[in-house]
Amino acid sequence: MNKVAVIDYGMGNLHSVAKALEHCGKNVSVTVSSDAKTILAADRVIFPGVGAIRDCMAEIRRLGIDEIVAEVIQTKPLLGICVGMQALMESSQENGGVDCLGLVKGQVKLFTNGQADGKPVLLESDGEALKVPHMGWNIVQQTQPHPLWAGIADGTRFYFVHSYYITLDPSETAAGMTHYGVDFAAALSKGNVFAVQFHPEKSQHGGLQLLSNFLAWNGES
Repeated sequence: MNKVAVIDYGMGNLHSVAKALEHCGKNVSVTVSSDAKTILAADRVIFPGVGAIRDCMAEIRRLGIDEIVAEVIQTKPLLGICVGMQALMESSQENGGVDCLGLVKGQVKLFTNGQADGKPVLLESDGEALKVPHMGWNIVQQTQPHPLWAGIADGTRFYFVHSYYITLDPSETAAGMTHYGVDFAAALSKGNVFAVQFHPEKSQHGGLQLLSNFLAWNGES
């Protein structure tokens, strides 16, 4: 039995992720939990998240999820999703600046690259003003081969919902990039960690394929 733990710290579409995982694999046991023993006993771990990073980090630290995630990535595959990906970074600009877990070198920044009427806005290269949050389907360009991209064509569209994006330190590896006013890391790979800014559970065939690949992944790139 392939045991998968979905980390529950009160912030995320946990049951949507769990149902998608159950749909993707046979002999899969999915548990939604904040209990350290349960999570550490799983073969694979999902680190999801939605909402404000300040609230997410407060709950992550209150429940000891920070220590659990740090231990998980030493021994087994972990998939970060959306704010779960952002929480792995060093810090976020959201809520006036928030310290994150610092497990991956990178920053979380607000979508803005210009000014209009004296206010920061997100502008495309042709001057078009883009809506924030970035919500909907967008192309992900695969920037390195990885087992989680198996069976997924380069340039596949995935579903995004976010107002903040990740810039990785040059020492880290972006596994996929997306453009929305700016280029940003849509996926990263580091050891036993693979993390995505998009929502695979909402991304139809491509997202379900990625989750299926995760269920078979041993943590090696």
